[in-house]
Amino acid sequence: MRSSELVHLELLAEVDSLLAEMRAWAERAPNWPAARHARALVRRLAERADTLRVRLDAPLVVALLGGTGTGKSTLVNALVGAEVSQAGRQRPTTRRPTLICRGDLAAERLGITPDSVQVVHRDLPILRDLVLVDCPDPDTTEETDSPGTNLARLRELLPHCDVLLVATTQQKYRSARVAEELAAASPGARLVFVQTHADTDEDIRDDWRRVLADEYATGEMFFVDSPAALADAQAGMRPRGEFARLVEFLSSELAGTAAKRIRRANFLDLVGETLAACRQRIDAALPAIEQLETALAEQRGRLAARLAGAMREELLGSRRPWEQRLLGEVASRWGLSPFSCLLRLYQGLGGLLSSAVLFRARTPAQLALWGAMEGGRRLRHRRQGNLADAATARAVVAGWDEGELRTASIIVDGYAVEAGLSREETLSREETLSREETLSREEKLSREETRLATGGGQVLQREAAAAAEAFVASASAELQTLVMRLAGRHTGWFVRGRYELALVAMLALLLYRFGRNFFYDSWLAVELGLAREAQPVMGTDYFIAAGFFLSLWCGLLLWGFTSRLRRGVAAEVEEMAQRWNSPKLVAGIFGGLDAQCRAAHVFRHERERLANRVDELEDRLATPEPLGHRSGDRV
Repeated sequence: MRSSELVHLELLAEVDSLLAEMRAWAERAPNWPAARHARALVRRLAERADTLRVRLDAPLVVALLGGTGTGKSTLVNALVGAEVSQAGRQRPTTRRPTLICRGDLAAERLGITPDSVQVVHRDLPILRDLVLVDCPDPDTTEETDSPGTNLARLRELLPHCDVLLVATTQQKYRSARVAEELAAASPGARLVFVQTHADTDEDIRDDWRRVLADEYATGEMFFVDSPAALADAQAGMRPRGEFARLVEFLSSELAGTAAKRIRRANFLDLVGETLAACRQRIDAALPAIEQLETALAEQRGRLAARLAGAMREELLGSRRPWEQRLLGEVASRWGLSPFSCLLRLYQGLGGLLSSAVLFRARTPAQLALWGAMEGGRRLRHRRQGNLADAATARAVVAGWDEGELRTASIIVDGYAVEAGLSREETLSREETLSREETLSREEKLSREETRLATGGGQVLQREAAAAAEAFVASASAELQTLVMRLAGRHTGWFVRGRYELALVAMLALLLYRFGRNFFYDSWLAVELGLAREAQPVMGTDYFIAAGFFLSLWCGLLLWGFTSRLRRGVAAEVEEMAQRWNSPKLVAGIFGGLDAQCRAAHVFRHERERLANRVDELEDRLATPEPLGHRSGDRV
């Protein structure tokens, strides 16, 4: 395969791949004004790219751009070697563009409507690889929006041009109108700067280069005498001086593979300019998105603080069930031991009392009353013990009153309107855009407040309920971890040994006192001659007193142990309440707006990635650039 064909295929692949990525990026655009504008720009870029594909094998379109009287037409005639375009320093400005091309080339192949130009066919060597277009003058006083005017014709024609031959004179090189049209046309085109009227004007190329330096890389600049060059051509003489250098430059730099290189560079420049325009819109709209994110964080933080406070009160108010769960976990870890049995007895005290009441029931009414009490007790314990239950979630949501939620919603939606975002999902993108364009800021805020009063509040209530349930479920899992951690902390041998030793010591003391009286004081001491008479065996009074003091001692041990657990639970709950006071734990509130903010940032980051891709392509495909082009930081 020939090298030129490889270059051609490479160009096609680059155009298709980059354009596909741009289209995919635009189609993923969120419902955000800056993103919608970017999508519209990419659509326009796609249209230009389609035109570029049509012209890939066609000669380059070289358009002569300049103000009235700068000698564009004379320069065209000199390049062609014949008077094919009407010339005159004081000619009228309103006229049709003139397109000069070889005889076998039609304007349609260049993407140009034949009726919009005056076509002149010439079979000349310079027209083998390029087409010349003498453009209308941009410095006109006509209404720019009127169809059929010079500016309308010029702006219709310039998107089809690959190279702009910018002509000027000593008097015209600072023309503001020409500079405006050059700035609009330069993206997607290479530039050649030519100063005409070399027979009468001074050389201003250095100063012209300084004027253009901020926005353009000027490349080669030429200073030519077009009338003399035309006279030489008509006399059959070869070009001379600067004009000969211009002809050689155009013939060498706009032919063969150079044409494909120019179109490739033009396309990358056009993509870069499109992405730069998208960046300007995105960067201008991004502060409003950031303000919305700040408002979301502030309102979520306030609601999270109320929710954490409500959860803290709920937990501290229902410590008994958590203590019971903790006691059960401790007893299960200790297995069978005196103090663990005491803990199990204390934990099942309610069931024992309920069983005692059932044992005393004598009538169906008493049995029914016992069933209601027992069912309520178990239901209450189950509700308190399972914080992930929806009932508990609703109890926690009670920490948010309707006024707080409405206030938070109005504040957030006000920032959302400023950012161009909305929680409304009933309108299409186009309807939303058209409606936003016709409403003032005050009308937008009023519309949001009305929406909140009619339906937005219900959405917020659902979001709040869902966020609270998720919050409670997360807290329940954390509390289960807390129970396991506290149980591990309080089941060590040092803690366990103290309570076990204290209980066993009391039991041993009571048993020793009774055993000494029964075995030793009542008969063994007399038998051994150690006592004169036997002591009476302790009776019921001793067992009542022993039971009382044993119960009191067990109560003191239980109080000490449960107080220890209670202090640990309270401290952990306070610490967890501090951790729960975070906007992240109620991220479900305003989740739709949060997702749109993230989508805006992702859209911006994708734009940066595409811009980097364009820069990489330009660096990889870059060749020494003798032609001028639009410069500056695009990304």
